[in-house]
Amino acid sequence: MSFELALIGVSVHLLIWEKLPEWGTWFNALLARLPQPLQTLYEQWRCPYCAGFWIALVLHGMTGFWTISALAELPAYWGPAMPFVGWFLDALASAVLIQVGILIVGALRLPAMKSYMMKQDFMRSFKTQNADEGAA
Repeated sequence: MSFELALIGVSVHLLIWEKLPEWGTWFNALLARLPQPLQTLYEQWRCPYCAGFWIALVLHGMTGFWTISALAELPAYWGPAMPFVGWFLDALASAVLIQVGILIVGALRLPAMKSYMMKQDFMRSFKTQNADEGAA
């Protein structure tokens, strides 16, 4: 089992659905100019599993990476459908890993944010304490 495809998929999902909408107005303006069906599709694909499936299909086609390499060598009785079945099953497996990756990132955010806020509060109190001592 290889995790490259899933790691890239998690990165793409985070970029498109979480980071780009926060990085200024250009991405949101671009989304607003899209036809309504594409805007709806963007909103509905926030699900990491659903989007992960399509991301995995595209990434597999672009990179040739397989999450489960055994799916590249399906039995010959599948005939001409063999590559499509392999890609489909691999994308399903990759989507599960992408969803797990997004859940892990989400679970780590709260403790990381609390730690950051505690540090900021400490630094503010330290600056305030030094300013009070300097004034006295």
